[in-house]
Amino acid sequence: MGEIDMSFDAKAKMEKTLEGIKNEMNTIRTGRASASMFDKVRVDYYGQKSPLNQVAQISIPEARTVVISPFDKGLITDIEKAILVADLGLNPSNDGKVIRISIPALTADRRKELVKQAKSMAENYKTTIRNIRRDGNDDLKKQQKAGEITEDQLKKETDDLQKLTDKYIAEIQSVCDAKEKEILA
Repeated sequence: MGEIDMSFDAKAKMEKTLEGIKNEMNTIRTGRASASMFDKVRVDYYGQKSPLNQVAQISIPEARTVVISPFDKGLITDIEKAILVADLGLNPSNDGKVIRISIPALTADRRKELVKQAKSMAENYKTTIRNIRRDGNDDLKKQQKAGEITEDQLKKETDDLQKLTDKYIAEIQSVCDAKEKEILA
């Protein structure tokens, strides 16, 4: 009877899922300027779609202002187009050297909309965690049927997997709660 590495595999997948929601939550605009708002922006650079932070420096001189300084000044219009295409609800303007973006204050309705978006995102990630648990449990049952693990090992591993699931769902909820607090602040 071999020892099972199921919980390690599930844990790695759950950890990756948690990182995913943290990254995605960073892209939700909160009314304050943040470089992570532009994480999904891709600029056409010599035929390649490159992340904005690889073709320009993003700085935040004030709470509601972003300044984007392209490494190659010829990219300034491409960067502006990429920001508009990314549908961030921002209006970039350039002076030929840098792009300036003023982050508008969020309306109460927009804040509610963003909170709803964050909660929906969190639910999707929780579902992913539950699917990882389901796949793990299915795999454990197959191992037990094949005689690779005992009934007791199956019970213990299933319990461990449930504890892991509960932990990651709580962490996802915590990330969502923090984002909601940030949006409503």
